[in-house]
Amino acid sequence: MTQRHFTSWTYYVPYGLWVGLFVIAPVGLIIYQSFLDLHHHFTLANYQAYFESGTYLMMTVNSIWWAFLITLFTLLISYPAAYYIHQLKHRQLWLLLTILPTWINLLLKAYAFIGIFSQAGVVNQFLSLFGIGPQQILFTNFSFVFVATYIQIPFMILPIYNALDDLSGSYINASHDLGATNWQTFSKVVWPLTLPGVKAGVQAVFIPSLSLFMLTRLIGGNKVITLGTAIEEHFLTTMNWGMGSTIGVVLIVAMVLIMIITGERRQDRGRVR
Repeated sequence: MTQRHFTSWTYYVPYGLWVGLFVIAPVGLIIYQSFLDLHHHFTLANYQAYFESGTYLMMTVNSIWWAFLITLFTLLISYPAAYYIHQLKHRQLWLLLTILPTWINLLLKAYAFIGIFSQAGVVNQFLSLFGIGPQQILFTNFSFVFVATYIQIPFMILPIYNALDDLSGSYINASHDLGATNWQTFSKVVWPLTLPGVKAGVQAVFIPSLSLFMLTRLIGGNKVITLGTAIEEHFLTTMNWGMGSTIGVVLIVAMVLIMIITGERRQDRGRVR
């Protein structure tokens, strides 16, 4: 091995250590613990209990449903926002303001919304101006989806904005020159060419939304039950780490499937000479 090859190889050592210690090792530990019972004996009972239990299967359906709603609302808000920001003169400043909320701790944002949606919060004070009495906004499905969507919006806007930024204006000009309307230009040119950014945003939002547990307690008031809530219960309350790890493995498999579904499919094309 030459000195140059040795130097190039050493560049991968920190990356390999990071992946091994903080990705492969934790996932391997979760998979290993999923095959252990309360007495640390090897068993398949955890997986049997999961797939035979209507409660766990309903939690899985609920997790997918809530993650889908959060992703859908996030996309409906983020795409027009990213498109509008991309048209602005000082778009870098507006993009910075969009990412700024991600610098604030998630727990602080959750408690801030508790104050906003509470009986004596800002929203109910505003409604009282119109003679509407205090409404129960906190600890509802609406408040959970609203807060989760708000938190996830920057992670959807960024990849869509990057896709729009990479889109050459010549395609749009050519579409208009050929007589296409604004809607035709968007549906036939802009949307297909920015679809990779949308897929990246869906991955960044849908996957974390599958395992939400803190917002389900602080904002949803335990009315929204997901697999993330079940994992927290098994690890911190019942101390059944084997069952908690089993649910974690199911979540990992679901996340991998989402990445495969939303991933880019590259096909080998012959070169025209």
